[in-house]
Amino acid sequence: MRMATTYKVGCIIGSLSSTSINRRLAKALLKLAPAGLAFEEISFRELPLYSQDYDADFPPVARKFKQAIEQSDAILFVTPEFNRSIPGALKNAIDWASRPWGKNSFSGKPSAIIGASVGAIGTAVAQQALRGVLAFCNAPVMTSPEAYIQFKDGLITDDGEVTVEGTREFLRNYMKEFGSFVTRMHSAMQK
Repeated sequence: MRMATTYKVGCIIGSLSSTSINRRLAKALLKLAPAGLAFEEISFRELPLYSQDYDADFPPVARKFKQAIEQSDAILFVTPEFNRSIPGALKNAIDWASRPWGKNSFSGKPSAIIGASVGAIGTAVAQQALRGVLAFCNAPVMTSPEAYIQFKDGLITDDGEVTVEGTREFLRNYMKEFGSFVTRMHSAMQK
């Protein structure tokens, strides 16, 4: 699929770990994405814990985070599952981006969720939790295909090469569908 427009996609990796398997998955997804999607990681590593006390005057790091989301045409979430939900740091980042009330940076941003875990169900429960949060944030989420990646040693190299052909093609198709979703959403918003 070739898109006539290039869309800027913010990539939010839910893990803060430098050795995260989801960071490897994100690298693979970016390599497998169709032309027309330009990715930039939006880091939330430096964000303090959100409090309403900040609403009158966000710290510069939070303003920069919100601005990066606002300047993106779409958002790709690549998240692990912690205790049957999303990592606390990711939830904190979403809280920053959606506040103060009435200044939700995610509103109307086409989004997709994917994740990897060593467990057999991948990140299914975390993704369901994130879908609920993003629904409240008015961020339309791609519902199909779903992608719950069971990560095994050697599946994805440190530089993002997928070593299993079936998985590589599944991920390529996932990114193709995401590109189509972003295009459809932006076309609908322009009408």
